[in-house]
Amino acid sequence: MSNPLSHHFFTMACNNAWANHRLLKACAALSQDEFVATRTSFFPTIRATLSHTLTVDWFYVDALEREARGEPPHPDCYCFFAQDEPFAICADLQREQAAVDRRLIDYCKVLQDATLDRVVTIARPGTPQHDTRTRLLAHLFQHQIHHRGQVHAMLAGTSVKPPQLDEFFCAGEAALRAADFAELGWRESEIWP
Repeated sequence: MSNPLSHHFFTMACNNAWANHRLLKACAALSQDEFVATRTSFFPTIRATLSHTLTVDWFYVDALEREARGEPPHPDCYCFFAQDEPFAICADLQREQAAVDRRLIDYCKVLQDATLDRVVTIARPGTPQHDTRTRLLAHLFQHQIHHRGQVHAMLAGTSVKPPQLDEFFCAGEAALRAADFAELGWRESEIWP
């Protein structure tokens, strides 16, 4: 592989989308009452946690895309947080998360190692935030993993069994993810040529 680190970010974006697909598919099987029930976690409900993940993804993916296009930072980047919970039902969250996951995959698919140190600027109030693509992507993936774990734990207290999220991306486990990949419209060879 000629660009191993940039390819790693692409595979992480795919893994991220796949894990979100599995988790949100499980959450979509919840009743609305279970979806919004108060639970023990950083955010008080499954809906609130998934909503936070989505709005943060909107925030950072927008910044990454703007930098890639040579555009200035979003003049009002906090617009992505205008509503703490922009969607009432899981199906809407599921659709929007899949859309931003696709944007992140598309962004990572064209990365090159030589451009990973390019600086992305986010126009925060007061002092703008400046981070390299590498740091922002690492942060974004860690943020997703952190909050998926919280939702996974909250699901354990519902009528829906939490899905397996911490395995199945290794080469020898392709059969275990085949159904999910088919639902996503993916082929193994697209991720690992």
